[in-house]
Amino acid sequence: MSVSPASLSPAVGSTPTQADLLDFVRRTAADAELIASLPLDPEGRTWVRLEGPGGSEAWLIGWPPGTGTGWHDHADSVGAFFTASGTLKENSLAARLPTDGWKTLELTEGVDRERRLAAGQGRAFGRHHVHEVLNESREEHAISVHAYYPPLPRIRRYSRTGQVLRLEQVERPEDWQ
Repeated sequence: MSVSPASLSPAVGSTPTQADLLDFVRRTAADAELIASLPLDPEGRTWVRLEGPGGSEAWLIGWPPGTGTGWHDHADSVGAFFTASGTLKENSLAARLPTDGWKTLELTEGVDRERRLAAGQGRAFGRHHVHEVLNESREEHAISVHAYYPPLPRIRRYSRTGQVLRLEQVERPEDWQ
């Protein structure tokens, strides 16, 4: 299912910036009818693809209690996400990782960042941003809106043990069909 929130796109032919994406996810998260239309599953995340601004990829995502993404990045895409309901926690790394040619990295002390994004809060991020997003609530679903430009060429998934980050898998759009 693809949804097109009216008048949320930058000018035709322009490339959306991180600010454009953040504005889009903020305004889309404020659409109470759209947020209420997302089917919620008690066991796993649910999502609906949206038409993002300027050819970006966008998603409305439902997060049951206790779910998360695991550590990942969005490769060469910039992005933004905004919490429409509930609270999400984002753990991220304040370090630029090599883009290719490695399997295991030892992270230096002080690179960890933590944010709590309650309903009405969001953030934008740049290319190669490594993070995990979690709904730590034991009782409440969270719902968020996400947008990426260019549309996701790949997602790299990582495992983490202490300060060691290991590249586990590279996913491409054809893997998500």
